[in-house]
Amino acid sequence: QQQLRESGGGLVQPGGSLRLSCAASGSSLDYYVIGWFRQAPGKEREGVSCISGIDGMTNYADSVAGRFTISREKSEPTVYLQMNSLKPEDTAIYYCATDLFGSCNEVSNSGNGYDFWGQGTQVTVSS
Repeated sequence: QQQLRESGGGLVQPGGSLRLSCAASGSSLDYYVIGWFRQAPGKEREGVSCISGIDGMTNYADSVAGRFTISREKSEPTVYLQMNSLKPEDTAIYYCATDLFGSCNEVSNSGNGYDFWGQGTQVTVSS
C-alpha cells in the first residue's frame, strides 16, 4: 500500500516554473508506474506524465511535452515533475498516483489501474 503526498504547487506567472513533488510512504516504488494527472475546474481529468520504476520509461502528454520533465529520486521514494514555460491552461489540481506492475507506454487519461492517489496540489498560472 502506498500513501502519496504532493507538494510544490502555487501561483506562478506565465512563462514561469514550478517543481512538484510526490512523496510516497510505503513500499519501494521500484515496481510501480507513477503517474501525474491534473484536473481543471469543469474539465475531465487529464494524464500529464508517467515514469516506470521498473525500466525508467517516461512518457508525456502532447500538451506538456518539451516543457515538463518527470524524474525519480531512488534514494528516497519521491517523484518530481519539473514544469517550465507554464501557461494559463496548465492551471489545475495536480495529482500523483501509483500503478503496481503497470505500464508507462502511454499516458493514461482515465487513471484506470492506478490504485493509490494523493490529495492533490493546486497549480495556478496567472499574471
